Amino acid sequence: MYDYCVIGGGIVGVATARRILQRHPGAELVLLEKGGRLAGHQTGHNSGVIHSGIYYEPGSLKARLCRRGAALTKEFAAAHDIPFRSCGKLLVATDSAEQRRMLALYERSVTNGVEVELIDAPELVRREPHITGVGALFVPDTGIIDYRRVTSAMADEVRAGGGRVELSAEITAITETDSVVTVSGPTGGWTAKRLVVCGGLQADRLARLAGVRTDFRIVPFRGEYYQLPAAHAELVRTLIYPIPDPSLPFLGVHLSPTIDGELTVGPNAVLGLSREGYRKGSFDAGDAREVLGFPGMHRVARRYARTGLRELRNSLFKRGYLAECRRYCPELTVADLRPREAGIRAQAVLRDGTLVHDFMIERTPRSVHVLNAPSPAATSAMPIAEHIVDQLDTDQ
Repeated sequence: MYDYCVIGGGIVGVATARRILQRHPGAELVLLEKGGRLAGHQTGHNSGVIHSGIYYEPGSLKARLCRRGAALTKEFAAAHDIPFRSCGKLLVATDSAEQRRMLALYERSVTNGVEVELIDAPELVRREPHITGVGALFVPDTGIIDYRRVTSAMADEVRAGGGRVELSAEITAITETDSVVTVSGPTGGWTAKRLVVCGGLQADRLARLAGVRTDFRIVPFRGEYYQLPAAHAELVRTLIYPIPDPSLPFLGVHLSPTIDGELTVGPNAVLGLSREGYRKGSFDAGDAREVLGFPGMHRVARRYARTGLRELRNSLFKRGYLAECRRYCPELTVADLRPREAGIRAQAVLRDGTLVHDFMIERTPRSVHVLNAPSPAATSAMPIAEHIVDQLDTDQ
């Protein structure tokens, strides 16, 4: 019998386990991860950006938690000797339409309390000689880090606080009674007074096991990255992002220096047919059937048909992908795009075709389910954990 059980060994699940033990020292806690390692999915397959909160709808959970998360992430990294760098981010407008969106984004960032500087084309070239555009927004607080290292350090604190971390612990059944929740799978069973599920790519399936809302599906979108040659590692000093289109759910292909000294390009956003298949062409019949048979996905396909076809084309043909990069970095060539492991974004889609942009959390009397935690979930992991533990404590 445990006081708490947490399912999911990504950064949100590990941060939640850590926060529970900080709030309730001596509590009996077990953290269960289906895979053979922590941070094996979204946490370990992203751009490693410490986001500032510039994009998000004012008043949304994302907007509220991201800024606090950025500060806590940097504090945690400094306390645990985890390298990070506040290199800043430039969001580059390449034409008049993007410039208008840039000005609207500037107003939103001011509303969200994010420090941002509006710069013109000459200043952009002065700061980043290899980048072209009609203007840009500079966000100085944006940084880079390795979230796998952050997750590992948090897991060490969980163990030091008396928590158990069990890997290769797939969950296939969840039963909740008035007094306990029991979870079980091929390797055993665990009973706890409280359950937190941070299932990521499996969030909808775990929710259905627990009898939680099922009017959504997790749709996997592959984010394909390229790595630039070592000779280009210092091509830019800051993160370089396009101005996002507010009608689309993803931020676009960007140039990202990594904390290890590399320079990556990506990601795009292509519908995946395997939730955990990272190799190009990965296919899982059950995953594909569940996504393609979901009415909400049919509506998404109709709504974003042109965008989806463009993303697919850019995935199949490297020159299309390159064209996205050359809009703001024209000197890149096809030969510069060298393969790098993809990421898979767990995107919640409602039955009516709505793409859920904000964090989505549901409760039962004895459990909390994180149903949607897209970017900036890694940045926001610690305040998300605080939010979850507050809900657990309210129920008691």
